[in-house]
Amino acid sequence: MVEHKPNRHWWTALPHQRVLVQYGGAAVTTWVALSLWSLSPFLRRDPFALFLAAVVVTARFFGFGPALFCSLLSTACLEFFVLPLRFRFALNTEVDLERLAAFLAIAVLVGSLARLKTKAELKAERTLREKAAIVEYSDDAIFSINPNGVITSWNRGAERLFSYGPDEAVGASVKRLAPPERQAEVERNLELLKRGGQVDFYQTERMRKDGTRVPVLLSISPLRSAKGSIVGGSIMARDISVQKQSEEAIRRSEKLAAAGRLAASVAHEINNPLEAVLNLLYLARHDPSQADRYLTMAEQEVGRVASLTQQTLGFVRETNLPGPLNPATILDEVLQLYSRTLESKKIRVARRYRGGCEIVGYSGELRQLLSNLLVNAVDAMESGGSLQVRVAAGHQWADGAEGVRITIADNGSGIPREKLSRIFEPFYTTKQEGGTGLGLWVCRGIVEKHKGSIRVRSRVDGGRSGTVFSVFLPAVRQPVPATEAAFPVS
Repeated sequence: MVEHKPNRHWWTALPHQRVLVQYGGAAVTTWVALSLWSLSPFLRRDPFALFLAAVVVTARFFGFGPALFCSLLSTACLEFFVLPLRFRFALNTEVDLERLAAFLAIAVLVGSLARLKTKAELKAERTLREKAAIVEYSDDAIFSINPNGVITSWNRGAERLFSYGPDEAVGASVKRLAPPERQAEVERNLELLKRGGQVDFYQTERMRKDGTRVPVLLSISPLRSAKGSIVGGSIMARDISVQKQSEEAIRRSEKLAAAGRLAASVAHEINNPLEAVLNLLYLARHDPSQADRYLTMAEQEVGRVASLTQQTLGFVRETNLPGPLNPATILDEVLQLYSRTLESKKIRVARRYRGGCEIVGYSGELRQLLSNLLVNAVDAMESGGSLQVRVAAGHQWADGAEGVRITIADNGSGIPREKLSRIFEPFYTTKQEGGTGLGLWVCRGIVEKHKGSIRVRSRVDGGRSGTVFSVFLPAVRQPVPATEAAFPVS
């Protein structure tokens, strides 16, 4: 069998062939210029411009080296064919020499400039292609709109996220992607875009072709013309469904952990009334004349157990719809659940409820929020500490919105300044042991879900140390009688 040997040198011939094509092209361009000069009486008037154009064409399409070769050929053609001849390649006058030298210099300069311009255009074109490829094949949905909100471009990421093809999306209104209750949000974004503003990434919700909703991170950037006028906007939407599911799973596990921490306190609180019920039943059995009174007292104790059970279930019970809540009532319930812990550490609790109002929210999540803040405060204090809780009507510092402000202040060890900026990060804890680093992260998520805000101040200066958490939640005002009390919880 004859062994076929591959040609190992075929690729080495390509550069040589390319060089021949380039310099051959320069020669052909020069010949074309000479032919046009000889055939056209009009072009005979200015042969220098004609050959200079040949140099520019060569530089643009074949490179600087062939353009230099074309300049030399053009100079030879000018001397040999165009200028008056006496001897071949012998210049007749000093003027001819100057004209040819000037032509050669100008041709080399123009050729180099033309080549530089070509390189810049090729580089810009390549950059544009790369950017277009990045946008087209990005995992994020990226599309553009005109100032009226009509979609003008649509990448593959947008097609995957929203399930609309380019033919369906381009030419449609961007409002199609927003749920009915978020149409006003789209209008606000368009108005801001028309004024030249930019919408930074924020969490929102959009709707797919089949009507299902998807949580996204959305940003909008203005597109400007060469004169600086707004011609549209670029929208980027990132699917955060997996992230939201992970966060929700962590929140649920933290909620269960918080419920678990209540077990000891609740067991103690339930044990006392159960012992009382047993004693009352014993007395009722042995003293029938007082049975009704003993049974009534036993019923009261059972009601107390039921109340504690309902309060505990509030931490883990899921609610799909928000409802009206009284933060002061919920805070009292949380304090009651932790009364055993507060009593064992001899912590004095001062409650101040003024100008009460209701909020619209989720009771289980509000209980978890207050429970986490209360547990952190108790853990930070030594025996005999002081805990102050306050619920009052107030205003949002940022926009003046009305609502309720909940304040929980302790005189514990405080949080160092260098750690204060990180306490809301997941898995970051200042506790030496037993801390998961999720409590305050969950608290911030709950507050943000209720469209509120949470702030913290802390000091670590010896006897004046302590931490203050301030939570603001938007509220529906419902005046209630102001109360103020300061007493140990028992």
